[in-house]
Amino acid sequence: MPEGTFVIAGAGLAGAKAAETLREEGFAGRVVLVGEEIERPYERPPLSKGFLLDKEPRDKAHVHEADWYDKHDVELRLGVAVASIDPAAHEVRLSTKEPVGYDKLLLATGASPRRLEVPGARLQGIHYLRSMADSAALKQAIAHGGRRVVVAGAGWIGLETAAAARAYGNDVTVIEPEPAPLHASVGPEIGGMFAALHREHGVDLRLDQGVAGFWGAGQVSAVVTSGGAEIPADVVIVGIGVRPNTRLAEEAGLEVSDGVLVDASLRTSDPDVHAAGDVANAYNPLLGRRVRVEHWANALNGGPAAARAMLGRDVSYDRVPYFFSDQYDLGMEMSGAASPGEYDEVVYRGDVEGREFIAFWLSGGRVVGGMNVNVWDVTGDVQALIRSGQAVDRSRLTDPGTPLADLVP
Repeated sequence: MPEGTFVIAGAGLAGAKAAETLREEGFAGRVVLVGEEIERPYERPPLSKGFLLDKEPRDKAHVHEADWYDKHDVELRLGVAVASIDPAAHEVRLSTKEPVGYDKLLLATGASPRRLEVPGARLQGIHYLRSMADSAALKQAIAHGGRRVVVAGAGWIGLETAAAARAYGNDVTVIEPEPAPLHASVGPEIGGMFAALHREHGVDLRLDQGVAGFWGAGQVSAVVTSGGAEIPADVVIVGIGVRPNTRLAEEAGLEVSDGVLVDASLRTSDPDVHAAGDVANAYNPLLGRRVRVEHWANALNGGPAAARAMLGRDVSYDRVPYFFSDQYDLGMEMSGAASPGEYDEVVYRGDVEGREFIAFWLSGGRVVGGMNVNVWDVTGDVQALIRSGQAVDRSRLTDPGTPLADLVP
């Protein structure tokens, strides 16, 4: 068992679970967990779901109880950032100017929202969602209802916040430059279903157009679309994706391309530095290619995998990408990769019109993605089909009378 000091840069879910795993695996050395926020480590899904909807208390999002870090001898440094890394000296320098030496370093620096760089982008009333503070501010802006809310972007964050705004009784318009919501994530077939879902709940969905600018005198009062339309707005939510926080890695000379490049053990180009979570562009042996996954499950599982690799364990991080979402009365779980160009067709089992079904994305007869919509306890079977890499009998796959487990080779 190695000793010494392990530093974790980033006190989100990936970083906190890495610290937990180090202690569970018997590491007795120094663990320093550094986070820019003053909030102790928390999970992010509640920010656009339960916490935003005021259905879950703030504390439910926290990864650990407040005293867990002291009890497990983890130095939790909040409100402090890792400012730089010196790989040759095996040292990080904190934003407080304090140097901290390390034997192993984990980069769990996450990602930051992409910003709209258009006229009026600095007006008040324009919200981005990444932190607990962001979610609290947005909740305050929409919770009383009766506001005109415009959402830029019909990805997962955009749709979930649109659903929350409608639940509070606001007028909601969603602007999306693609021909369907979630087009880049799941393609037009399921994207069309989500478009219908939101329109049924009163959302004005404007597709094939983007945001050209904002109007207002200090406070936003209208959004101008690329088509020239002016949409009145009291509140704007921008959800156009995120960028991995790679500055530290770049300045330290680590290999970076759409995230910090890591191998299947989540090791960077420096053998004493690992990366996990949103920031890691990892080689996935199951998929046979690199993927950078921005979802909760990747942080939940990637942090512990990196911790074990830092301890010298034999790690091959080959998880099937997983995501879940709740919007109105629709709950879903998504497994695999189903972006346009990665599949040939989408087939279904169950009641598509009633929105109780499983969708399967097929490539060459193989299941490469699966989404269960208001159908539960099937994720394990869906992921087993993806992991098998084998062609399936299409007629049996779409037959609700055939147990999914029977289709796994």
